[in-house]
Amino acid sequence: MAPEGTPPPVVLACGEVRTCLLPALQTLDGRSAAQLLGLRADERVLLSERPNVYGRSPDTLTGVDCPLPSANGARVRAVGTVAARASLTEGRVLQSSAHFRVPAAGPDHRRPWGHYLVRPGTVEPFGRLPHETVAQGLLNGGRHGELDVGLIADGLLTRLLRHPLLDQRPPLKSRPTRLRWVALSAERDEEPSMERFTLAEDELRTVRLRVPPGTPTGEVAGLCDDLALHDWLLTTLVRILDGIRLGAAEPPARLRPRSGEDRPAVVTALRPAVDHLLHLWMPRARVARELAPLWEVLEDRPGFTRQWRTLVQRIRDQLALHAIPPPHREAESPP
Repeated sequence: MAPEGTPPPVVLACGEVRTCLLPALQTLDGRSAAQLLGLRADERVLLSERPNVYGRSPDTLTGVDCPLPSANGARVRAVGTVAARASLTEGRVLQSSAHFRVPAAGPDHRRPWGHYLVRPGTVEPFGRLPHETVAQGLLNGGRHGELDVGLIADGLLTRLLRHPLLDQRPPLKSRPTRLRWVALSAERDEEPSMERFTLAEDELRTVRLRVPPGTPTGEVAGLCDDLALHDWLLTTLVRILDGIRLGAAEPPARLRPRSGEDRPAVVTALRPAVDHLLHLWMPRARVARELAPLWEVLEDRPGFTRQWRTLVQRIRDQLALHAIPPPHREAESPP
């Protein structure tokens, strides 16, 4: 039995990640990244150059007092703070994420805000938490007036995208994606597991995890940031290739261009991917060692890295083909 005064264990964590291409023609260097991600004057931006160039903002807190979503419609009021942060990978891919954790039970009445502020990123329910039904409700998305962690992540991203450092001239067309996740506590001796990874409509992905009790929520959020980054890379590369007419039937001789006028279109479409995306693939670069095995689920099925390598090879093959000069055709002699 837990000693008196011991807080109840965390049984659920939830978060949402927004991922997009930085709307700037040039990548940001370390100093500019620190300016972009400097969300708080009292804490420095985390910058690193190994194994790739990466910057992460300090956490910001948003106070909440509202019902939690639940799959069966039960009203579960909760009070606390949601933590949000932003990151920039290789000066090119921008992410904002928000997350919180929920203990198994909370007080029966609201406490002063000071109680919640010393527990950053924790949202306490009133009474016991029906964690399974709340987890499913969070994945499904709540109704108006319920806690929506995605709105907090989206608000942070909107703030960053208006930064004066950004010239709003991205080097290629892309769409942002959303990844919503929940993590439930596993049994004491159970290994972490990924129970479900789903591609939903409207650029939404959902992830349901089981993690050992006591796993820091920040580490789970880091794993999901990494999943969101690489899912966005795959999605963007697929769309680039889908937008190009590859392997079309050869036109009749009388309609063929005489000097390869159609080649620049393919090269122009593919070159931004080579310049800005292909070097970004680095799964698990910043994932906690205890959670890194969860990546193996995605490597086995659907096979993230396998699909990435196939797409990269297609791009390189197309660029190689278009680097070959057209066959020389001798001019016909006059009659």
